Amino acid sequence: MATVKTIYKGDLRTEATHLQSGTKIITDAPTDNNGKGEAFSPTDLVAAALGSCAMTIMGIVANRENIDLTGTDFSVVKVMGAEPRRISEIQVEFNFPELAIDDRQRKLLENAALTCPVAKSLKEELVQSLRFNW
Repeated sequence: MATVKTIYKGDLRTEATHLQSGTKIITDAPTDNNGKGEAFSPTDLVAAALGSCAMTIMGIVANRENIDLTGTDFSVVKVMGAEPRRISEIQVEFNFPELAIDDRQRKLLENAALTCPVAKSLKEELVQSLRFNW
């Protein structure tokens, strides 16, 4: 069974529907690639997916360790390469609230982020730079 159904809306725009929830995401080509840049580009979604996946897996580990990560934020920088046009690097910077955790727990959380399913699904030549501000 499909997970997502997507319709091409024309003018370099798509509308993807998550079939289980009905949530919709619009994508638009970026301005540097003939688009309007009025929504996430497909490559923006890949970059965002890495950060969101890493955060989600850290959340699973945090729940198991009784650590509250509420308030953690992260920013994502996508670096595009050329010939062929592709994502060459994704930088994710996590900013954690003050946490009462030890080195073992920090390492568990960092390893969870670095080994999340999206991270493991991307090509090895795509540089993944994850920074953890404790």
